[in-house]
Amino acid sequence: MAVFAEDVNLAGYTTLRLGGPARRFVEATTEAELVAAIRKADGEGEPVLVLGGGSNLVVSDDGFPGTVVHVGTRGTERAAVEGDRILVRVQAGEDWDPFVARCVSDGLAGVECLSGIPGRVGATPIQNVGAYGQDVSETIVEVRAYDRDARAVVTLDRDACRFTYRHSVFKGNDRYVVLDVTYALHETEESQPVAYAELARKLGVQPGDRVTLKEARDAVLELRRGKGMVLDAADPDTRSAGSFFTNPILEPEQLAGLERRVAERLGPDATFPRYPESGDRVKTSAAWLIDRAGFAKGHALGPARISTKHTLALTNPGGGSTADLLALAREVRAGVRDAFGVELVNEPVLIGVTL
Repeated sequence: MAVFAEDVNLAGYTTLRLGGPARRFVEATTEAELVAAIRKADGEGEPVLVLGGGSNLVVSDDGFPGTVVHVGTRGTERAAVEGDRILVRVQAGEDWDPFVARCVSDGLAGVECLSGIPGRVGATPIQNVGAYGQDVSETIVEVRAYDRDARAVVTLDRDACRFTYRHSVFKGNDRYVVLDVTYALHETEESQPVAYAELARKLGVQPGDRVTLKEARDAVLELRRGKGMVLDAADPDTRSAGSFFTNPILEPEQLAGLERRVAERLGPDATFPRYPESGDRVKTSAAWLIDRAGFAKGHALGPARISTKHTLALTNPGGGSTADLLALAREVRAGVRDAFGVELVNEPVLIGVTL
């Protein structure tokens, strides 16, 4: 049976350790409990926040004036075998990194470079979680979800999920509540081709080469720990929501403007990271822009600070508030805009606040 409580402080359920109380809090450990809690709140006209691992949330200091449904569903099964592809169905409440660790141990390739990412499985399709050259959209076959508009459980295939960079049909609206996710993984001891230059350097291989699954996972975990991106209670830099800003994707005109600004600010021979995207667009590095705009690692504004290990992470070392964190985010965003004419966009979901 689902567990109900009132005035539960949400700071204890987010990796930032920030956020005020939820008026009502429901712990759902089965799919039936999860759907029933959503239906009940919707029937009463109650605002609903679906909460997983809290690793991608910035919650208002005032909390949430409705029902928070905490997804605690568990279960992983091999749903089908298609040649060397193994379809694995995972409940939304499963913790992500332990699932990745099991895949690596079982010789299932496709998510090994997503090691060390906090949060739960249900969040992965929402923002098309990705790192070190892998995105979950490459392996997701389908997502089962509760459709709050239709009041029914539906199945969305990969195309219906409408995946783009850190985005999907699930992000930016509350229509769908993810129930489980099916991934197509390959039965092999070798990783997928190493696609990320930093990871290739760490492994001592060329981009496109393969290594063992364990080698890929261990290297990714070491890189992430070096950036404070693996949760560690003893490390205040890990009190973050991961990368706070997405890497900007620029249209040709915006790219030309950035080139001018970089030359003016850093000199005619200065270069900046650029990666080709579809439609003549180019992706650049938010971390590079933040650093070159004058915000170094460890830069603080009140109790909130940029991580001492990774420019993209805004942290709450202790004693801060959501308001403090957002003040720092606004300072960084304005500084990049003034220096380079690029508007940074937040990656975490903002609850009860705006940037």
